[in-house]
Amino acid sequence: MAPNDSDAQTPRPARRTVARYAVPVAVAGVAAATIGLVPALAASGDPDLPKITAQQLVEKIAASDVQHVSGTVKVTTDLGLPSMAGLGDLMGDRASAESAEAQLMRLASGTHTLKVAADGPDRQRLTVQDGDDEYTLVRNGAETWAYDSASGEVHHEKGAAPGRDADGRDAEGADGPPVTPKDLAAQALAAVDKTTSVTVEGTARVAGRDAYQLVVRPEQSGSTIGSVKVAVDAENGVPLKFTLTPSSGGAAAVDVGFTKVDFGKPDASVFTFTPPKGAKVTEADGARGPAAELKEKDRKALEEGLKGLEDRGGELGPNVIGEGWTTVVELAGPGGGAPAKAPGGGAGPEELPAEAQQFLDGLGDRVTGEFGSGMVFKTRLVNALMTDDGRVYAGAVTEKALVAAANDATK
Repeated sequence: MAPNDSDAQTPRPARRTVARYAVPVAVAGVAAATIGLVPALAASGDPDLPKITAQQLVEKIAASDVQHVSGTVKVTTDLGLPSMAGLGDLMGDRASAESAEAQLMRLASGTHTLKVAADGPDRQRLTVQDGDDEYTLVRNGAETWAYDSASGEVHHEKGAAPGRDADGRDAEGADGPPVTPKDLAAQALAAVDKTTSVTVEGTARVAGRDAYQLVVRPEQSGSTIGSVKVAVDAENGVPLKFTLTPSSGGAAAVDVGFTKVDFGKPDASVFTFTPPKGAKVTEADGARGPAAELKEKDRKALEEGLKGLEDRGGELGPNVIGEGWTTVVELAGPGGGAPAKAPGGGAGPEELPAEAQQFLDGLGDRVTGEFGSGMVFKTRLVNALMTDDGRVYAGAVTEKALVAAANDATK
């Protein structure tokens, strides 16, 4: 890491090869599946706090071990995507009360208010309130309840998967999706290296708490990420607010944080759930129930999808191009096209029907280069290039950087 100030270098956490790509994509999609915790800054002036270096603040975050929290969270996401509010209707059974992922896709756009509570890794409660509708997810030890007021359905599961630890991993060590500002901050800080500047830029009041402002900025041109700002509780090191601003400027693309927060132990009754009168209750065994079956189907689908992702070394996985904040990932497209220079050459996808091609052409910009030709599809953060021969290049990079990466992949 090379901070702009005189701080000592922050050790770089070990990450997978594609970690840099995962950070902006996770942050963007995170907002879609996140149970993020988003606070608004209080109106009072910035607090006068003891000086702290960027490295000291990062270490304070890493050392934080707060197990109890409750409060109100505000999630605002502006990725330049259409509203996901009706996505559940399109997903059929996957949008039922048991599918938290489908329900939380609503957080991918707009502003949402959440009620959250946690008592260690095994007891959590989340309620997403949208007008008169609410979606509530409660974990109490090995028992899980999910309630969707819109459908009147309750999903009850015993013997559920183990809870998450402070690092966002379940008891088996698997990575879970980022669900708090701390999780988001950890992923952003894991991406810190020589291509990044990390500084402390002032203080703030967040949800009535004194906080330091940690700012992470790419030092490479071509990234769509302008900055990541994390408001860190001055007392306990808990990230209270996470704000990601695009390099193009304007409103934050992702803004997650507390508006109210309490670090006291929540009452046990908070994690007790009683189905509302008249609700349809579905019982399931955590090891064999519908949710487990769904996960098995997803696993098989993932395995099928990965069959076309053999990289140039013959190992399973995407081809990673570049480094730092301008990393681009190359994968096989929906037509099954093989990555450039794939073993055996690889045939391109079947030609799309004229109507489908016309529809796609209306969504993106046609580009050409040494790679051939294709369409660039854009959001405020993540852009993707789909070539005419079935390859896909994606990353939190500009169109110019995306085309350059595709050209490099063909050399």
